[in-house]
Amino acid sequence: MPEHDLQSQLEELRSQLAQDTPLTDEERASLQAIAQDIEARLATEGTTEYNDSLVDGVNLAVERFEVSHPGMAMTLRNIMQTLANMGI
Repeated sequence: MPEHDLQSQLEELRSQLAQDTPLTDEERASLQAIAQDIEARLATEGTTEYNDSLVDGVNLAVERFEVSHPGMAMTLRNIMQTLANMGI
């Protein structure tokens, strides 16, 4: 079930990125890298290899977008919670 939630949240993140959200190239690249890391995690579900950089990256993105893009930050917080529920 958490994998399904994570997939839904990934789709939401991708949707927000596809919108004409005013992001710098660096911010957009950072969020796309997070999305790719999540996709890689979903593709390797069932393995015990955890990627601390994924959690750290999402956490930093939450802090970065908290004020400027609260909707994006909320999606990222949901991703963080789901990763925590998965034991990551």
